[in-house]
Amino acid sequence: MQTPDFPVPFVKMSGTGNDFIIIDHRKPILAPEAMADFAAKVCRRKFSAGADGLILIEDSSEADFQWQFFNADGSVAEMCGNGARCAARFAFLQGIAPAHMRFATLAGIIEASVSEKDVAVKMTDPVGLKMDQCITGQGKEYTVHSIDTGVPHAVLFVDDIDQTDIRVLGSFIRHHQTFMPAGTNVNFAQRQGDAIKVRTYERGVEDETLACGTGAAASAIIAALLGQATSPVNIITSGGDHLTILFDFKEGMEKGTDNAVHNVFLKGPAYTIYSGELDAEALL
Repeated sequence: MQTPDFPVPFVKMSGTGNDFIIIDHRKPILAPEAMADFAAKVCRRKFSAGADGLILIEDSSEADFQWQFFNADGSVAEMCGNGARCAARFAFLQGIAPAHMRFATLAGIIEASVSEKDVAVKMTDPVGLKMDQCITGQGKEYTVHSIDTGVPHAVLFVDDIDQTDIRVLGSFIRHHQTFMPAGTNVNFAQRQGDAIKVRTYERGVEDETLACGTGAAASAIIAALLGQATSPVNIITSGGDHLTILFDFKEGMEKGTDNAVHNVFLKGPAYTIYSGELDAEALL
C-alpha cells in the first residue's frame, strides 16, 4: 500500500452514534488505489483511530465538494445518511461549503443544510421497492420489505426489537440469496408510542451500528406503507438518539409503487468529537 506523508490531520465526528474519520482531501494525500486499505486500517477499533467509516472530502466541478466514502472494512458505499450529515457540518465548519450546500456522491448530488449542530440532508429518491418478500431460513419464515435509499436496505418489523438477535439474523438476511450478489443492510423495526425504533445490521461494518441514516429513511418509508407511521417519522436509533425522516408520495401514484416516494429528508444532530493527527503507526 502506498502510504501518505504523516502525520495526517483528521476530525472525528458522530451522527447519532455513527462515527466517522473525516479528512480534508482537497490536496490529495492518498492515491486512489490506496484508499480502501487505508480506510480498513484506520477504522479498526482499539488498534487504530476506529470508526464506522472514512470520509475523504475532495474538490468537485459540479457541486461544493465531493466525497469518497469507505465502510469500516474498506468497501465503498454509494451513500450514508449519517455520514452525509457529518460531512456537511465538517465542510461548513472548515469553510469548504456554505450552510446550504450540494455535494456529489456515488448515489448522486446530495443537498444539505446546517443549522448549528443540526443537519438536514435531502436524499436521493428511493428506488427498488419490494414489499412482502418471504425469506425462509433458520427454521422460520420472515416477511421482509426492501428499498434502496441510496444503498440497499431490507426492513423487518418485529414483536420485540430488544430481544432480537441482530447480529445472527442480520447476517443471515444480509447474505441471503434474495439480495445477492451485492447483499443488503438489514433493519429491524418496532413501533414504540409515536416513534419507530430501528436497529440496523450494516453491510460493510458487518455488525449492528448505533444508527444508520439511510436505514432510518428506509424503515420510515416502509412503516408508512404498512400504515404504522406518517411523515414526519420520528426514528429512535440503537444508541437512543432521534432522527426525523420527512418524505412525500407523488400525486397520482399508488403509495406501494416503486418510485412513488420523493422529497426524502433526514434530519438530526452531527457532533464534532475531536480533531487529531494520524501517525504512521495507525496503519500497523
